[in-house]
Amino acid sequence: MTENPVDLADLAQRFDADRPHLRAVAFRLLGSLADADDAVQSAWLKASRAVGIGGIVNLTGWFTTITAHEAFDQLRARRRRAEQPMADPEDFDRLAATAPADEEALLADSVGSAMLVVLDRLSPAQRVAFVLHDVFAVPFETIGDVLDRSPTAAKKLASRARARLLDGSPTRARRVTEHLEVTEAFLAASRGGDIAALLELLAPDVVRRVDRVLIPDDFATEVRGAREVAEETRHFARRARAGVVMLIDGVPGIVIAPRGRAQILLQLGVGADHRIHTIDITADVDRVRRAALALPGWASQADTSPIGYQGQGTRLGGPTETGREREHDAR
Repeated sequence: MTENPVDLADLAQRFDADRPHLRAVAFRLLGSLADADDAVQSAWLKASRAVGIGGIVNLTGWFTTITAHEAFDQLRARRRRAEQPMADPEDFDRLAATAPADEEALLADSVGSAMLVVLDRLSPAQRVAFVLHDVFAVPFETIGDVLDRSPTAAKKLASRARARLLDGSPTRARRVTEHLEVTEAFLAASRGGDIAALLELLAPDVVRRVDRVLIPDDFATEVRGAREVAEETRHFARRARAGVVMLIDGVPGIVIAPRGRAQILLQLGVGADHRIHTIDITADVDRVRRAALALPGWASQADTSPIGYQGQGTRLGGPTETGREREHDAR
């Protein structure tokens, strides 16, 4: 029995109406507009080939579930690909200079560059559970279907992701706030090559240490003095434009993260005089991977839901493909 062409046309019209929402979901799950578009297109192909969908009341929810499935598959495939460390200073400059397309940049701004960095550090299942629930208010019952896990397991995944997003320690809150202000000012001055502002932020005896791989051969791995460090910083303004202020192991710092992927850590030692006394810069793959990166502050969907989930609390009907079914199909 073939699908009625009129029904398929109606389905396509509904899908196109939901496409902006589906792209937003896929982008937050994948961090790349190209990958998001691939996931949405794959979702449409599956939706258009499905049978027995006449009884689905919540089509938006069904489309969202299929799109999330596709994004989850992409995340798992991405996780399996081994990453090669960069071994030349020019590699970092080229990556930092590769600006995303205007539309992708706008989407990244709407999510938050620091948020994309932290999301990239989550496991695929944690990322899906957190984004769908905390950003789009998708119920855990549906998220469990996407991940082929129980609602309780999906809730635990989102909770673990949430714990990694935020530094939950309330201690030294005032000191952290002051340190964040200095760090943000340093990043802004570095991006603009503002020597005067840098000199105000740097202690006279500041020490900058950096991995050899990050700098040309004619640069020293250790530099002392505010003037020397400020002058040198201007040479790396391009990299600074890919920087975001985050908590690195609980302390404010800067993460150089082109396209949301953490590559370089800058840890700033701020003294009681609110000036920077040490700057330690590393691109060591193990160090970057081990670093606990968190957001200084973030509001959940309960306060700032950008796109509400249409059909929250309603179990979705219609055909969806579970992990067990995908394994069966693969065999």
